Amino acid sequence: MALDTSQFKNGLRIELDGQPFTIISFQHVKPGKGGAFVRTKIKNLVNGKSVDKTFRAGEKVDEADVEDRKMQYLYMDGESLVFMDTTSYDQIPIPASQVGDDVKFLKENTDVDVLFWKGKPTNLTIPSFLEAVISQCDPGLKGDTASNTTKPATLETGAVVQVPLFIKEGETIRVDTRTREYVERVN
Repeated sequence: MALDTSQFKNGLRIELDGQPFTIISFQHVKPGKGGAFVRTKIKNLVNGKSVDKTFRAGEKVDEADVEDRKMQYLYMDGESLVFMDTTSYDQIPIPASQVGDDVKFLKENTDVDVLFWKGKPTNLTIPSFLEAVISQCDPGLKGDTASNTTKPATLETGAVVQVPLFIKEGETIRVDTRTREYVERVN
């Protein structure tokens, strides 16, 4: 479906140069001399890169054929991660390379948002926080009480995060998956 620049709004998904984008922000500009235009900041939904783009007022763009689906991570199968659609129960393999580093922050039965473009999964959004058990971590040294001192800890998912010295192996912690940082200990 073709849209013109007067229908732009934040979050609108459009297709440019064969790629899906979402509009992060836009501004209609009417200079004293010359034609009006729309200045936008758009984000590529496939690779996550943001770019600035200017459209002439009234210029037509196509709406992107994208769909968000709630899915649940089931298991790793070779080089693919298997996800289940929570409404239709269809199982879909997605290459681990497409998920990237987020694969280390996925536990079985975790709900994720998967973006489908033209019927194919293109982007995956994991939850902002993960609760995981520490599978390996060195003990803190007695008397080492300097503030803000951390040590590496390996989670059950394979991810390595920096944790405070008082955290022990076998404890459950909450990690912010956006920053890859320790948040708190979970009882």
